[in-house]
Amino acid sequence: MTTQSFIATKEHRRFVEFADAVRRQHTIGICYGQAGIGKTLSARRYANWHKAQKLLEEWGPREESDHQVYAALSRSRTVFYTPAVLTTPKQIHADIEHTSTRVSICVDQHLSDIGKGTGPHTRVNKYVELLIIDESERLNATALELLRDRYDRDNVALILIGMPGIEKWFSRYPQLYSRVGFAHEYRPLEQEELHFVLQRRWHKLGQALDPGDFTDAQAIAAVARITRGNFRLIDRLFIQVERVMKINELNTITDDVIEAARSTLVIGIT
Repeated sequence: MTTQSFIATKEHRRFVEFADAVRRQHTIGICYGQAGIGKTLSARRYANWHKAQKLLEEWGPREESDHQVYAALSRSRTVFYTPAVLTTPKQIHADIEHTSTRVSICVDQHLSDIGKGTGPHTRVNKYVELLIIDESERLNATALELLRDRYDRDNVALILIGMPGIEKWFSRYPQLYSRVGFAHEYRPLEQEELHFVLQRRWHKLGQALDPGDFTDAQAIAAVARITRGNFRLIDRLFIQVERVMKINELNTITDDVIEAARSTLVIGIT
């Protein structure tokens, strides 16, 4: 999902509360939920990665606008990391240290900008308080032990994000699991939030959504049945809805339009 599609749902707010608690108590948290419901988007938003990723990856001469990124990283004090499928534990360690150092440099610059710099310090990543690992099913036993050791040594809180069942999988690693303080289930959109999201989708297509209108109510029911509140499927479905309407020169979103759009997708749930 893109940054443009971000909506601060109740589940996102619950994730923020969960992440704040993990970070505040310097513990380990596990977040799990179905694919496509918004876990990654919420985590990136919490870490302000939607603002900072480009700057952290394209490290070079700074611009005045970058100071807004420094301020955002100073608020979150968080590193967001997604291991590749074949990334080795050694590379994971190097990537995390590399990114943590850059985040700390940005935070240090912000503190200097506002006159709260702390001067020289011994640990280059001292400002990082929370590490969020997405797609954590990709981590093998060595990588998990590495993260556990880093947690113990640096007192940096850790959140591991994955699919349902990951909390049981981690229980096979007692050294890590004994340090878990919170487990958080990220759930699909509920009905009221689905209506709110769909109002924005209708508006984007130049339509006004009225749940009291029979045609709109049928379309809403079709979307709910097809997507089951899954953010990613809603995004994919409405890309096709827009295409169907344009091709057929339609001005109304109906359940037939929704079904036609659905027929062009490969969807793993029904």
